Amino acid sequence: MSVLPDWPLLSAFLIASLILAVTPGPGVFYVVTRSVAQGRRFGLASVAGVALGNLGNAIGASLGLAALFAVSSAAFTVVKYAGALYLVYLGVQALRATQSGREPAAAKPAPLRRVFRDGVVVALLNPKTALFFAAFLPQFINTDTTPFVQSIALGSLFVIIAAVTDSAYALAAGTIAPALGHARGVRALGRYLTGGAFIGLALFTAFSGAERRP
Repeated sequence: MSVLPDWPLLSAFLIASLILAVTPGPGVFYVVTRSVAQGRRFGLASVAGVALGNLGNAIGASLGLAALFAVSSAAFTVVKYAGALYLVYLGVQALRATQSGREPAAAKPAPLRRVFRDGVVVALLNPKTALFFAAFLPQFINTDTTPFVQSIALGSLFVIIAAVTDSAYALAAGTIAPALGHARGVRALGRYLTGGAFIGLALFTAFSGAERRP
């Protein structure tokens, strides 16, 4: 038995996944801001981190974590605000780097390992991703196959699609990073935009979806 649905259903899944993957969300914003601030290499590292976090959410949804979020408003709220606070932390760190008064050439960029780790956390602490997997994947699961195995397969496929589109965002955003490096004022503006984007995204994450009921 195949772990994937028949082609008509699979094609619908692929189209829907592509549309959802290109829609900007916390992961996309994180990838774009990292790419603009530090270049393509760091943008792609953030893509890898976000992909791993998304995969963790897919596995969590398959194990019933998303079901817990759906029935418990407290669990959903805790994870949502934890993710928002972490985004605020990232924004404050970017703003502090701007206000340090160092020359751009002397500023020490975040290491790849930390960029990757932050990407994992940004994606993993977004409960809407787990809820998405719980609501979206069952529509494409064949009853002839073990639901857990098929949901993992479909979730992994979605993560791959999202990683490809996120990589495109990273490469596109990274192309303007060298131009930002030629002027101190522009570099400082880029850091302000990065910090503001993270903090604004945190507010969006915290206050959006308030109408959702368990």
